[in-house]
Amino acid sequence: MHEISLVRNIFKTLEEEFPNDIPKIRGIFLKAGLLSNVQPILMQNAFQAVLEDQPKYQNTSLHVEVLPILIYCDSCNKTCEVEQYRFVCTCGKPSRNVVQGEELLISRVEFAE
Repeated sequence: MHEISLVRNIFKTLEEEFPNDIPKIRGIFLKAGLLSNVQPILMQNAFQAVLEDQPKYQNTSLHVEVLPILIYCDSCNKTCEVEQYRFVCTCGKPSRNVVQGEELLISRVEFAE
């Protein structure tokens, strides 16, 4: 289950970025593209499992937003959403130019006041 290592890496990143504010963190917001192989429910389960070893994050919640796959079409200069993993523009031409859908980002961190 690679989600546990992802959650640990998220905690490590937060500890490096906010070393003095870890107890104040209340929410971690992620953006996960459909191609990132991250399932929100599995991330939540991994988050809960890692919390058992990381009591300093007990008051923190995880929020995962799944982003659709977007491609850019060179033929018609449009960006469109991929439907059913068919990388074909609405104009009918195939495209490999993925502009969204592969990312896994910490988009926001919420702190207690």
